[in-house]
Amino acid sequence: MNREKLIWCFLCSLMVFSTKNVFAQKISTTDKPNIVIIYLDDLGYGDIGCYGAKGVQTPNVDALAKNGLRFTDAHCTAATCTPSRFSLLTGMYAFRNNAAILPGDAPLLIKPHSQTLPRLLKSAGYTTAVVGKWHLGLGIGSIDWNKKVSPGPLEVGFDYSFIIPATTDRVPCVYVENHNVYNLDANDPIAVSYKGKIGDEPTGLERPDLLKMKADSQHSSTIINGISRIGFMKGGLKARWRDEDMAITFTEKAQHFIQASKGQPFFLYFSLANIHVPRTPHERFVGKSNMGRRGDMIAELDWATGAIMKTLKEEGLDKNTIVIFSSDNGPVLDDGYDDEAERLVGAHQPAGPYRGGKYSAFEGGTRVPLIVHWPARVKAGLSKALFSQIDVAASLAKLAGVPLPGDVLPDSENALPVLLGQSKVGRTVMLEESFTFSLRKGDWKYIAPQEKPTPDWLKNKKIEIGLSTQIQLYRLSVDKTESKNLAESCPEMVKELQEELQRIRQANGTRKNFKIE
Repeated sequence: MNREKLIWCFLCSLMVFSTKNVFAQKISTTDKPNIVIIYLDDLGYGDIGCYGAKGVQTPNVDALAKNGLRFTDAHCTAATCTPSRFSLLTGMYAFRNNAAILPGDAPLLIKPHSQTLPRLLKSAGYTTAVVGKWHLGLGIGSIDWNKKVSPGPLEVGFDYSFIIPATTDRVPCVYVENHNVYNLDANDPIAVSYKGKIGDEPTGLERPDLLKMKADSQHSSTIINGISRIGFMKGGLKARWRDEDMAITFTEKAQHFIQASKGQPFFLYFSLANIHVPRTPHERFVGKSNMGRRGDMIAELDWATGAIMKTLKEEGLDKNTIVIFSSDNGPVLDDGYDDEAERLVGAHQPAGPYRGGKYSAFEGGTRVPLIVHWPARVKAGLSKALFSQIDVAASLAKLAGVPLPGDVLPDSENALPVLLGQSKVGRTVMLEESFTFSLRKGDWKYIAPQEKPTPDWLKNKKIEIGLSTQIQLYRLSVDKTESKNLAESCPEMVKELQEELQRIRQANGTRKNFKIE
């Protein structure tokens, strides 16, 4: 064979090798499962049919559980929303960043361009989106809502975002799509204040006759859509949401993202505002439960879940999409608006058999529904493993094949075998944040004495918040309601858990020798 033929053969071989490599890369990308996190707001452990709900039917979520893995000892990281959402996306305990419930005009809580869950998935070839409630801050301080609103979700790893800035009871009552207020009229600029009244629109205190439902003094500022809010707002009339349409609007945006993203792996963080106050189900869901507005909004979120699953199936994506269904904290009935949730709850137990709820250090504060659905990999069943949402980020990074340096997702550990039902061994130690710290070790539950006075607004909540100046120790296997304090009779266990809690609080992170194999 002459020199020219040798060179030609070598080049041909190189082309074949390169083509194979490109093809292999495409296979490794397109074969990765799509990821959908359906994240609810204030949904309690007992608020879904498959977890014992009474007074409302949830056939779509129940179908997820029937065909997936349902957890009985799964927890969000905190008993309030902002800290849980921060931990879910960063793999970091909220206390490390002083993350607390944010006002509606707070700056972005997550450091821009940091290695978050969506950014890590992007590095693995995923298209990423957040649709729904954000409540992790926007901008760097004072926001001009009439200009580019940045930094925000796009700066922490999302390719697309369609969000409400904070909660439904806080101004501004507008959607933000990517960097701009959705449907804003430039001739009707928005102004927002949390310091004092602006504009001439009535407040709930001034015109209670205009309200759809009564509210406490905290929720009695500017009236928008017949509901008084926290904070003051003027302008932006065309951009304002109608509360009753919100779940439908979010669901349609999520469906459009799924349809536009098929053909490549995608990550959708679908963060419904249901069932946070003010509770305003769409007209089609009014009367769907026996529990009034709160129950009707549970029926509405069940519909939204079913709509997402239907879209996945219609697009041929359901078999290779892992769907994780959960909540950001435990339940609350009366949370500022008179929507008859307490009067109409009946035999329904929002927190199931557990004590407390939203804001609480007791189990009801963080024990939430968790369902994992993935027909290709997850067998239907029940898991009693102790699981924390802090581990969602590292687990999904493992699933996507993303290597993690030691300082990335510092508190998140790979629990993928637990999520997929391949292991029954969950966390040995689990931190819980509320207005104090709690620690689970097996069936033992330690609640640290409160370090700061109870906020006045929290004192008025009709919920057992679990705060005490005394050490609390419970054994959940024999005391689900955390009613028998064993601190005095079990000093060695108290000492062990105190030391473990202190170690976690003082460390920069808790992930131990975590490697992607």
